[in-house]
Amino acid sequence: MGVETKLGQMGVVTTTLEEAVNWARTRAMWPLLFGLACCAIEMMATAASHYDMSRFGMELMRPSPRQADLMIVAGRVTRKMAPVLRRLYDQMTEPKWVIAMGDCASCGGVFNNYAVLQGVDEVVPVDVYVAGCPPRPEQLIHGILTLHNKIMASKPLRQG
Repeated sequence: MGVETKLGQMGVVTTTLEEAVNWARTRAMWPLLFGLACCAIEMMATAASHYDMSRFGMELMRPSPRQADLMIVAGRVTRKMAPVLRRLYDQMTEPKWVIAMGDCASCGGVFNNYAVLQGVDEVVPVDVYVAGCPPRPEQLIHGILTLHNKIMASKPLRQG
C-alpha cells in the first residue's frame, strides 16, 4: 500500500525536501555577466528574445558576484585575468556553479601560448563544459539543462 492508494484522487503532491530545494535552485539561477571574447556574443544571444533564457528563471545577468550563483565563463582566459576570475568566483554566494563556454574556456582553443590558460579549470572548478568555437545558443541552453539535471540529482549541503 503506497501513498497513492491512501490518498486517491485528492490532488495532494508529495516530495522530499531535497527535491524541492533542488527544484527551486534550478528555477532561480542568476548568472554572472562574465564574457571575455566572441563567445560572449552567443551568450548575449541566448539571453535575447529568440532563445529566451528567462524561461529557465535566468532573466537577469547579474553584474555583481554577490548576487549570482552561476558563472558562465565565455571565452579565453588570460593569465592576467585568472586572479580576477578567481576573486569573482570566491565572492559568489553558495551554492555556486561554473559553465565553461567555448573551446577557449574549456581547453585554450587555438591559443596554445603562455598567455592564455589551457582551460579555466586551472582556476575554478567547472561543472559543465560547452564545446564549440563559438558555441551556438542552443548548445549553451543544452549546457544549462545539463547543469539542471546535475543539480536535481545532487544532495543539498547539510549544515552541522
